[in-house]
Amino acid sequence: MATIKKPDLSDPSLRAKLSKGMGHNYYGEPAWPNDLLYIFPVVILGSICCCVGLAVLDPALVGEPADPFATPLEILPEWYLYPVFQILRTVPNKLLGIVLMGSIPLLLMLVPFLENVNKFQNPFRRPLAMSVFLFGTLFTIWLGVGATLPIDKSLTLGLF
Repeated sequence: MATIKKPDLSDPSLRAKLSKGMGHNYYGEPAWPNDLLYIFPVVILGSICCCVGLAVLDPALVGEPADPFATPLEILPEWYLYPVFQILRTVPNKLLGIVLMGSIPLLLMLVPFLENVNKFQNPFRRPLAMSVFLFGTLFTIWLGVGATLPIDKSLTLGLF
């Protein structure tokens, strides 16, 4: 038997929000078969397609043989480490750069508490969580693109 979470229907603000519609998972709709059978496979296949697409579009290249006596001019990590590489590259104090890099997982651990403030499952009804997510995504993309540019154009992306 599934655990069912029932809303407090005596709350007038909840009743007003219910009249506009609310996320179905709030009522305790069981995970089987709805989520496990229909939603999870789509997410898993989408993730696999993203990884395969990135591997096809940006394959790992076999470069020159390693020479311990010659350092290349521009050392770049793999594409998924570009944002944190950009943090280390642009922050003048390297200890501060490492602290900023370490704060990323700590801030990500706050997301479930930020998400749990609102009862709604719909992301458009959680403006604070959505704005944090969108800002973080755009900031990460900005850092990632900036890491591929020379240091003098990395913060402005060459636009200014």
